[in-house]
Amino acid sequence: MNNNYKIYLGLITLVASLGGLLFGFDMAVISGVLPFVEKQFNLTPLQEGWFVSSALVGCIIGVAFSGDLSDRLGRKKLLFLSAVLFLFSALGCSLVTSLDLLIASRLLGGIGVGIASIVVPLYLSEISPAAIRGRLVTFYQLAITVGILMAYVTNSVLLNYSEHHTATSGLIDLIYIKEVWRGMFSIGGLLAALFLVGLFFVPESPRWLIKKGRSLEGLAILKNINNGKGEALEAALIGEKHSDHGSYKELLSPKLRKAMLLGILLPLFSQLSGINAIIYYGPSILHDSGIALSNSFLGQIIFGLANVVFTFIAIWKVDDWGRRPLYLIGTVGATISLFVTGILFYLGLTTSIFLFISVILFLACFAFSIGPLKFVIASEIFPTNVRGKALGVSIMVMWVADTIMGQVTPILLKEAGTPATFWVFAFFCFIAFFIVYKLLPETKGKSLEEIESFWDEKKS
Repeated sequence: MNNNYKIYLGLITLVASLGGLLFGFDMAVISGVLPFVEKQFNLTPLQEGWFVSSALVGCIIGVAFSGDLSDRLGRKKLLFLSAVLFLFSALGCSLVTSLDLLIASRLLGGIGVGIASIVVPLYLSEISPAAIRGRLVTFYQLAITVGILMAYVTNSVLLNYSEHHTATSGLIDLIYIKEVWRGMFSIGGLLAALFLVGLFFVPESPRWLIKKGRSLEGLAILKNINNGKGEALEAALIGEKHSDHGSYKELLSPKLRKAMLLGILLPLFSQLSGINAIIYYGPSILHDSGIALSNSFLGQIIFGLANVVFTFIAIWKVDDWGRRPLYLIGTVGATISLFVTGILFYLGLTTSIFLFISVILFLACFAFSIGPLKFVIASEIFPTNVRGKALGVSIMVMWVADTIMGQVTPILLKEAGTPATFWVFAFFCFIAFFIVYKLLPETKGKSLEEIESFWDEKKS
């Protein structure tokens, strides 16, 4: 029984995490594609901006409807929709010949990303046993980092292949040699097909089923994921606590006000930490530190690999140490490393190995705390009947903050200078430490219903 339980949970986690893999891949693949598309279609600055940002617009659209829709229709149906959109997007980007259709395909992929960014952590939190829920939800963040790294690696491999082979005729040569950017997109199609097929073998969220009155189905799934322990009691608790409908107004109730504040602030701080600036300027920082890089792809791969490796710390310790200690340690480390990075830039020590070490330290702290824990915490602190809506608001904040930081960071770097920019990021990590210290209860080892009871008790 125990081995079957592990295999069952492993399959569910692997399949659901493919949504995160596609999320990361779709967001990162554009870095290799853009120079080729810009040249082939002779893009104006306005067209280039729209090509890049169309996926982000799609994300916002996907986030806007998927939280509420997943509460109404179920988590699995939304995962299917995400997989289909990823597949059509990858096929479109690989095959279409006009710029308008290419942008439309990117928009579809963005909607898929928006859906996955909410529904995957939501689904994983509801399918996981309490004792290992943090670990399984963190696999989603790991999958995102693996997807980013995969995009960098496949971009580099395909580029190298196209440079050493001569195109003749036929669709394969067109995609992988003559117009290699199409091949970069096509890898996403293979991943999307794998995601779509895998979804046929995983169950619906048991908590959603019980909330909808389908208790026997939900109980059977709970029995499997809990290794036959306590599933009847857990099902009774779920059925007792949740009505069929929850509204956005409920998120502002006194009981959930603090949870909603955390759900908004944690994704906000994840962007204000400066992670995107580090990833974007990472290769040049490595180069200035005296590490020879043959091209920018290799620099991206090094930072992408670091992001993957350090996420394993979160998977290893999130259910042992708990969410609070991991987040507090991570924000302290991020604050110090960003502050030191700013000092090194201020002193002009841009070729020092200490700059490389401070940047890697920040990546480590982000990867085991600020990055993954926003998903873990937001997916477990809300009641089942409004969890989809709440996570929708939370992830929308993340995407909006991402957009704003993308616009503000270059201005900060130009007007305030690089040292001040890193000190601003350090300040926000410092604030994040105190917010979590004051507001966040420890949730490790607790069922989702026990966490909800905590807010009830606090209100009383």
